[in-house]
Amino acid sequence: MALLKSSIPNGLDEEYYQITPEILTSFPKFRLPLATYKLKEDTVQVLVFKKAGERISKEEQEILAGLCAKGDIFLARSDHAIYSKHISKQLDLVLQDEHLKEAEIAEIFQHAITDQLELFMLQPVAVVYEKLYSDLMVLTEYLWEDHNRIKALIRRLHPEHSLARHSFNSGILGLGLFYKIMNGEITRRLFDKVAVALFLHDMGMSKIPSFILKKTKPLTQDELQKVHSHAKIGSKMAHKLGLVYEEIQICTMQHHERIDGSGYPNKTRDIKKLGRVCAIADAYCAMTSKRVYADAKDPKEALAELKNHSDKFDGRIVSQLASAILLGDW
Repeated sequence: MALLKSSIPNGLDEEYYQITPEILTSFPKFRLPLATYKLKEDTVQVLVFKKAGERISKEEQEILAGLCAKGDIFLARSDHAIYSKHISKQLDLVLQDEHLKEAEIAEIFQHAITDQLELFMLQPVAVVYEKLYSDLMVLTEYLWEDHNRIKALIRRLHPEHSLARHSFNSGILGLGLFYKIMNGEITRRLFDKVAVALFLHDMGMSKIPSFILKKTKPLTQDELQKVHSHAKIGSKMAHKLGLVYEEIQICTMQHHERIDGSGYPNKTRDIKKLGRVCAIADAYCAMTSKRVYADAKDPKEALAELKNHSDKFDGRIVSQLASAILLGDW
């Protein structure tokens, strides 16, 4: 990455941030979707270089590239929504942009990964999975450098339910919770596998008829059986995608198992640690998001419900989740 020679003058960093040459080249050459600004060093002013959508000539492209290499080209933080949408399509650029704030990066990850999950749930085939996997690896790279960054992501869990949103919420919360109960004693390879497993734990739901998932009245016995089949369906889908490692089988098959043997699909009491984490993350995220048949519960209310079902959920892990949610102790 090119070295930026200039820095943002004091006080202006709340309004602007520098972009690197790599970021600049990711935009269309002749018309940028957002305004660019040039630093005028003698007066310490940031002035418009090109307005959003304004045509850029080849000569201006060279000038822009030269200024960018010097660190004299900026974007307005007020245009973050546009920038976020752009960079979410090339998520690895997040790792190259050191001027983004954690909250801004968290928003980009939320958009990008939820969008990819949406595409995957609509078409769960290898080519779509590969893009999702690539973005998840950018996320794990980002979090592996500093696990505390997950706090900003957890503050951006979706308030309303959909399969993709629930998968994002459960993936982020589950990943933070698993890292916490492992006391950070986890390899990068395992961290990557666990991330994929948690985000895809519910992929079998993509094969359940939408009229069942959108139903506001109690499900019939036949409909309930179809919903319960999603765990085994997810396991089979993982195999078809070549995801044969243990972690993804644990998450797809055990996120509805309960420690008293009352869960499904196998009514087993032998639930792995990751399975227990996934079950708790799945239940908590379901309760705290607005669904077609129920309003979202307050986090304290959801945690209390999990604690009241200590016969079904691992009480030690629930307590760890409670300290993380209520005290921010991630």
